[in-house]
Amino acid sequence: MTARIEPITGRYINLDIEGRSYRIYFEEAGSGIPLLCLHTAGAHSSQYRHLMCDEAVTDRFRVIAFDLPWHGKSNPPVGWEGEEYKLTDQFYVAVIDAFSQAMALERPVVMGCSMGGRVVVRLALEQGKALRGVIGLEGSDSPSPWYDNSWLESPEFLRGDFCAALVSGLVAPQSPNEFRWETLWHYYQGGPEVFKGDMHFYRTDSDYAQESSTIDTGHCPVYLMTGEYDYSCTPEDTLRTAERIPGAEAIIMADMGHFPMSENPAAFREHILPVLAKIADKD
Repeated sequence: MTARIEPITGRYINLDIEGRSYRIYFEEAGSGIPLLCLHTAGAHSSQYRHLMCDEAVTDRFRVIAFDLPWHGKSNPPVGWEGEEYKLTDQFYVAVIDAFSQAMALERPVVMGCSMGGRVVVRLALEQGKALRGVIGLEGSDSPSPWYDNSWLESPEFLRGDFCAALVSGLVAPQSPNEFRWETLWHYYQGGPEVFKGDMHFYRTDSDYAQESSTIDTGHCPVYLMTGEYDYSCTPEDTLRTAERIPGAEAIIMADMGHFPMSENPAAFREHILPVLAKIADKD
């Protein structure tokens, strides 16, 4: 019998954020330039495990991914049972900032997908001089609703199988079946109403279109990478955002959906490796 240990280390960090204590789980692999990865709504950091196991990445980058509070192995705060989870723009950035500072990440690259791909636009706006660059996977600078908002009030959002079914169409038909189901499993695992709470940020509290044109890509390169099958953040949404940000580069990925790093890791690496090389070589 053979065994293979993956080169990923998982740990917990305790942070004070906006006056409350949070126990946050994170994983990392590799060494070099910090590459902070942000997961999608309703999911967790396991979406980046393939990237963390790719020596072509980890030879030059220290890949780090954390679970937002309420997600994955991160706890909600004490007293969560008496409140509604609702992710806001302010709290999302506060978590990212607190984690980055506690981990002493010096000029990291921040890569996020979906809601993570949206928040990197704000990070580039406000913190561009402190970053090596941002990569928005399935990212744009403003919401583009793709289903009826009334669904958010459905009691089915309490169920992981409903959340998985809701996003299943966002996986490209070319994605290998093994990784399609791995991606959907992340949604089966979600806590009650966590996906719904993330939708508050993604749908109503993340419009940066009026300010995105002021991003200085000379200090903070911006790469927007979207799958051609994504109907949540469409290629058109991404191209419009890139047109508003002087110097931003848009890459539309053929045969890919909304979860490139987990739904088709082999195809994704062909797109992400050249981008990472550009960032590393510029430093």
